[in-house]
Amino acid sequence: MIISLPIADRPRSYVFYQEALDLKPVGEELDEDGIPEPLQFALADGVNLMLIPTGGFGWVLGDQPAAPPGQSECILSLHVESTDAVNALVAKAVAAGAVQVTAPTRKPWAYLATFTDPDGHLWMVETA
Repeated sequence: MIISLPIADRPRSYVFYQEALDLKPVGEELDEDGIPEPLQFALADGVNLMLIPTGGFGWVLGDQPAAPPGQSECILSLHVESTDAVNALVAKAVAAGAVQVTAPTRKPWAYLATFTDPDGHLWMVETA
């Protein structure tokens, strides 16, 4: 399975996903910018995140419009082991360029926080 997201800036996204979420790039074929092409990160066994420049993403969508900036069509969620891990990951993401949307808080179903990556994609970090 591959989850694909549009991005505006390959180098910025390449650095962000490594620094903010400790994701490892997949692939050894480097583009002329020195970044793997296609730009993918392993999320889990058999699941990758692929980041596609906006122009290429539009080509794949055809006539189907992409969500405009600031509008989320999905929430990408990460489960971590503790409330301290939620707090630490959100702080690390913000330091790497994320925008915090909701501060870490306890809800009836989980302890969670949300942030957007540099392209505005919404991420939720949660623990029981």
